[in-house]
Amino acid sequence: MSTIRRAIRGDCPRLFELVKALALYERAPEEVTLTLGEFEAGGFDPHPLWWAFVAEADGQVVGFALYYLRFSTWKGARLYLEDLYVEPAWRGQGIGAALFEQLRGEAKERGLHGMVWQALAWNHPALNFYRRYPTTLDSGWVNCSLDD
Repeated sequence: MSTIRRAIRGDCPRLFELVKALALYERAPEEVTLTLGEFEAGGFDPHPLWWAFVAEADGQVVGFALYYLRFSTWKGARLYLEDLYVEPAWRGQGIGAALFEQLRGEAKERGLHGMVWQALAWNHPALNFYRRYPTTLDSGWVNCSLDD
């Protein structure tokens, strides 16, 4: 049995461990160049850039959903799901679905016009999970990024 709650500053070290675990799963551990201090500041400085919900089981955070707000010139304000991750040992117990439903509720409560996110094309477990919802999978866009 797990509990879903809002992340607090004290969760940051554990959340950062899970972020690194996600990067390893996504075959890109070297891409995590952020420090724990930067991560914590991003979520808990006076003007946070991200928020998160955590899944807690047996007294430990075993999953999280980290999000921020974005604005689409076509759709308006939307919730952007940056990462949804549940530790492998805790998968298949409804934790991911509980986190996802919490996000859906958050978007509605904030009066947002939906949610958006990305998933890796090879990550079939994630894609199958998202297909359980009224989700549109769009392969027509190319991801772009510019690092400093």
